[in-house]
Amino acid sequence: MAATIYDCSDPASLLDGVRAARTAIAAGQCIVMPTDTVYGIAADAFSHSAVAGLLAAKGRDRGFPPPVLVADRHMATALAESVPAAIEPLLDAHWPGPLTVILRAQPSLTWDLGDTGGTVAIRVPDHPIAIGLLRETGPLAVSSANLHGMPAPTEAAAAAEMLGDRVAAVLDAGAVGGSAAPGEQNGSTILDCSTEGVVRIVRQGVLPRETVAVALGELLAPE
Repeated sequence: MAATIYDCSDPASLLDGVRAARTAIAAGQCIVMPTDTVYGIAADAFSHSAVAGLLAAKGRDRGFPPPVLVADRHMATALAESVPAAIEPLLDAHWPGPLTVILRAQPSLTWDLGDTGGTVAIRVPDHPIAIGLLRETGPLAVSSANLHGMPAPTEAAAAAEMLGDRVAAVLDAGAVGGSAAPGEQNGSTILDCSTEGVVRIVRQGVLPRETVAVALGELLAPE
């Protein structure tokens, strides 16, 4: 059975949708939620079976661990072993926003996001519905709401059509993202900050390399 789509432009439907999403997350199911870049498929980051379900829904294996979305910097720092001081200005400027940073994960956390090599990719999305949901659920494993190899959706209907009954609820907040430059992805720019003394762009997304380079200087690895 197809997932229920909740129109988030209607206050009553938004309330019902967030309630349904929260219930689904607590039950170990996946949902579709809006972010500032694309629609994402989300699951409880601390549920091994839920994350496995997310990867299966997309047709991916453990070699593609999902990023973790959080509501704020405080929630992010609880997931990371440490945050390099050199990237703090970037986080100040672009969290919430289209910036994902890969950090060494807090070793005390009992989760399984896949083959991460002891790291975690973290982002604070710039979308009020996403932030509101994350404040209620805590950290969520979130990947673009598409089947592997298909374009990341910027419309809820496209996500629902691809994922079907693999998700329990779809929060429809209208069109999102769409600000990437030609030839670049609508998703966030991903920086690998897990190695001391160097930062690498592992995916060029909405946030331009030039902006990152201004903030990091020689710390940013060459293309």
